[in-house]
Amino acid sequence: MGTNVTAAAAPLAGRSATVVGAGFGGLATACYLADAGADVTVLERHDRPGGHANRIEDDGFTFDTGPSWYLMPDVFERFFGHFDRDPGDYYDLVHLDPQYRVVWKGGADGEVADSVDMRPDMDHNRRVFRSYEAGADDALDEYLAEAEHTYEVGMERFVYEDRQRLRDFLDPEVVRSARGLTFLGSMQDHVADYVDHPKLRQLLQYTLVFLGGSPYNTPALYNLMSHVDFELGVYYPDGGIYSVVEGMVGLAEELGVEIRTGRKVTGLAGEPDGVAVTTADGTATTDLAVANANLAHVDRDLLPDGTRETRRGYWENRTYAPSAYMLYLGVKGDVSPLEHHTLVLPEDWEPHFRSIFEEPRWPTDPAYYVNVPSVTDDSVAPEGHHAVVVLVPIAPGLDDDEPAREQFRERVLSDLASHAGVDLRDRIVVEHEACVSEFARRYDDPEGTALGLAHTLRQTGPLRPGHRSSAVDGLYYTGSFTTPGIGVPMCLISGQHAADAVVDDL
Repeated sequence: MGTNVTAAAAPLAGRSATVVGAGFGGLATACYLADAGADVTVLERHDRPGGHANRIEDDGFTFDTGPSWYLMPDVFERFFGHFDRDPGDYYDLVHLDPQYRVVWKGGADGEVADSVDMRPDMDHNRRVFRSYEAGADDALDEYLAEAEHTYEVGMERFVYEDRQRLRDFLDPEVVRSARGLTFLGSMQDHVADYVDHPKLRQLLQYTLVFLGGSPYNTPALYNLMSHVDFELGVYYPDGGIYSVVEGMVGLAEELGVEIRTGRKVTGLAGEPDGVAVTTADGTATTDLAVANANLAHVDRDLLPDGTRETRRGYWENRTYAPSAYMLYLGVKGDVSPLEHHTLVLPEDWEPHFRSIFEEPRWPTDPAYYVNVPSVTDDSVAPEGHHAVVVLVPIAPGLDDDEPAREQFRERVLSDLASHAGVDLRDRIVVEHEACVSEFARRYDDPEGTALGLAHTLRQTGPLRPGHRSSAVDGLYYTGSFTTPGIGVPMCLISGQHAADAVVDDL
């Protein structure tokens, strides 16, 4: 019997698929499913796609509401390349230089005590390391060589290949290629093997915040993030990260995907001929469904009574990535010395991490991030003004009532004036705010986490939720709560994994 070429090229031809949620994971899944021949509809509860990665536009200012770092450009190239496209078909990229600035607290009031710029020029970065510690430039080279190896093996063997079962790791090829990788131990201990100076350790660890973890609870395997940071580079898509969302929406529509906004899904249930998806418009049955809504919300709120993905108490016992206190500020005048990306750090950041993961409370000496895209892109703020986003990682589940927010707002803006040398308080012409309550209410994120499940050892790889539902036939999951994890690039890969699972099962 001859091969059915049409079926091989479009294995999902004739199948209907509904994707719940138009975040990066949902949009990526929709593209892959449509490319495999499915008739795909995306239902998004909000008035436009993007999920957490959205946009605020107010009086000439434009702010990305969620992700603002464009990292791992190879993953974006791989995603668009699957459809014979290029990221440049949809948005333009700028390679940032400096890639980011780090400001350490401790100077006289209003003066910057110490700051460094990390640049695409590795000779410059080596000199920075050597200025703090003799031999640290050579240590950086050794560390990055290991990080590159971890990245290449990790991406090829454990990220692009969806190994959701422990026994998948016993594949002889995997065992062979994984030799020399450091899986156990914390990043704090691992980095301490290379450099002693606390500021250099912070430079090698700050990217863990992108994974929703800390140096004390994130496995050493994630040293790969330093390869991402130092050697793959930091980019900016013109118009902000939402330009990437718009590009993915454009691609999805080119592939025939229908995206319906303002459609909140309130129920998912198994049917003999597929999955019943309930919205305010009624219930419709689709051959298969993929939830980009977070898995905890689906498990608790959308599945039928008596149907659960997890044992009771499972979600209460997870380690969630931080929530965030966020200020979106339209500011008049100059904001020097802030760069496009600026990190403001205390020399000892352990108390802040303890306030997130061990003893939940508002941090008294916060480490925080300031994003000023208008340094690079004058389209996001009126002339003579800047768009400034301040993000402080905080413990999920904190009580963020109005008095707590107001007190913390003053603390952060005062800290910025005292330690980063820029006082914004009398120059703010537009202001928006988000915190624990918004993440919980707007996205049903458990405890108001801003990112999902932290990448602790017990929540990494096969110990993280997978893509297939165990409760409802024909239901799948994608996004940051699933493998491979947190971050825009990981959500793109999650979309491929979810679509692959659908094709493999059918």
